[in-house]
Amino acid sequence: MGHYVPHTEPELAEMLAFVGLSSLDELFDTIPEALRLAAGPRPRAGGAERHLDLADGLSEPDTRHELARLAGRNAACGPDLVCFAGGGAYDHEIPTAVTSVAFRSEYVTAYTPYQPEVAQGVLQALFEYQTMVSRITGLAVANASLYDGATACVEAANLVVAAKRRPTIWLSQGLNPRWRETMSTFAVGTGHELVTVDLVDGRTAWPDAAGSGEPAALFVAQPNYLGGLEDVAEARRVADAHGALLVVAFDPVAAGLLHTPGSLGADVVVGEGQPLGTPLSLGGPYLGLFATTLELVRRLPGRLVGETVDAEGTRAYVTTLRTREQDIRRERASSNVCTNQTLIAVVAALQMAWLGTTGLRELAVRCARATRHTRETILAIEGVEPLADVATLREFAVRLPVEPATVIDRMAEEGFLAGIALEEEYGERGLLVAATERRTRAEIDAYAAALEKVVR
Repeated sequence: MGHYVPHTEPELAEMLAFVGLSSLDELFDTIPEALRLAAGPRPRAGGAERHLDLADGLSEPDTRHELARLAGRNAACGPDLVCFAGGGAYDHEIPTAVTSVAFRSEYVTAYTPYQPEVAQGVLQALFEYQTMVSRITGLAVANASLYDGATACVEAANLVVAAKRRPTIWLSQGLNPRWRETMSTFAVGTGHELVTVDLVDGRTAWPDAAGSGEPAALFVAQPNYLGGLEDVAEARRVADAHGALLVVAFDPVAAGLLHTPGSLGADVVVGEGQPLGTPLSLGGPYLGLFATTLELVRRLPGRLVGETVDAEGTRAYVTTLRTREQDIRRERASSNVCTNQTLIAVVAALQMAWLGTTGLRELAVRCARATRHTRETILAIEGVEPLADVATLREFAVRLPVEPATVIDRMAEEGFLAGIALEEEYGERGLLVAATERRTRAEIDAYAAALEKVVR
């Protein structure tokens, strides 16, 4: 590690003397002995110290060769592995025009816009992104993005608990399980009480009475994790009955066909922005969508870019609001998100601008048609049954006659990413299948033929 450390031995000695220490070992005395690693890459014979067992260094060509070998073990979605998996990440078409513009150096190298006088371009791009997210969610204001859909859910939980001053949140079982897990992890520290409300026949069965305290908010996904379309208006009615807020985790592609969550009464809308121009990329990085009402804008997490005029009266853009605790009084902060996904947000803005209202509708219609054909085709296979009989848009769940993990492995050998094995909470032998606008009739029919062979 010597060549990676910029300090000379005399400099290290000077710094240690300044803080009253005689060695680097003294500096780390507060770390328990059991957690420390001794110097050197290999353990000494008979020694009790723990060492970091690293391989010897490689030359640059050898390193590149090894990385290429490891990368070759990945099976990327494409002609050789046709993707029918979803569950929050989808294989959508990304126009060349979007990537060509998004990867211009002005966007790729743009730094955090703390100084608006040198960051007008990226601030304007984020302002346009916020405007488009506001339109597709049907709410007055959207932030400059968050890290992903799970993060957006956590921030929504922080917002509603702070706004209502109640610790309890009702989560639909139809909310992505990974997002619920993330919320549960954060709830350990925040003290939020998360109550899961079951799905019945593919839709959330909201209770009439509160079992353990009135909720601060209800969280519902539209469509839900099983692909079913929820009754958001009913969720609004239940929220009103308990004096709670309504948070809708929505799919931006669904905005092409469904009413906006805001028009159905949502107070906060969150979502995963990956379908808007971001490739699957082995699971990330992705994009968190977040929008809310003007009444709640002071609790908006992350950054809010606004439009103003400069000293000469020319239109300009600034960071209007930052609610993190470094920028406001700590006791008033409900979030400590310090940044946003600028480049991916710019990509999403470009994708939405490229599609427009008509293009977004066509995208949603093509997804719905592909999903309907896929569902009808594989339900004709003996032993394959619907997990829930509910209207869907881009995704649906089935019960298989054999274990889903086995089916997924064997279907990969046939050239298909078959779907996602569902957790037992959704029923036995469940498989979640998605079909985007990229899936052709020939691919769907081949997928069904391969599935029929695999489940026999």
